[in-house]
Amino acid sequence: VQVVESGGGLVQFGGSLRLSCAASGAVHAINHMDWYRQAPGKQRELVARITSGGMPSYADSAKGRFTISRDSASNTVYLQMNSLKPEDTAVYYCNAIWATMEREYESWGPGTQVTVSS
Repeated sequence: VQVVESGGGLVQFGGSLRLSCAASGAVHAINHMDWYRQAPGKQRELVARITSGGMPSYADSAKGRFTISRDSASNTVYLQMNSLKPEDTAVYYCNAIWATMEREYESWGPGTQVTVSS
């Protein structure tokens, strides 16, 4: 499985962005897809997750502002981010968790930069 993110950019405080994560390869084997972010000098943190059954979950920092969704036809997961704050500034990564009969794997994208100006 390969994933690639898009949609990052510069946005003002209170603005919105929609990130996309396109998956390819053995997409049928994906168990869930996650959005992570990493700000300078900080650890990478989980922002949102969507399971193969479409069940979303969010970090406390994302609840009420971010929405994760998917388009199964195009194997794309989205992260709609509203009411953005400067502290949301980070590189956002998509991660696909997928499995074979033998083991579980992770596939990370290269990341997309989100910058929120105050």
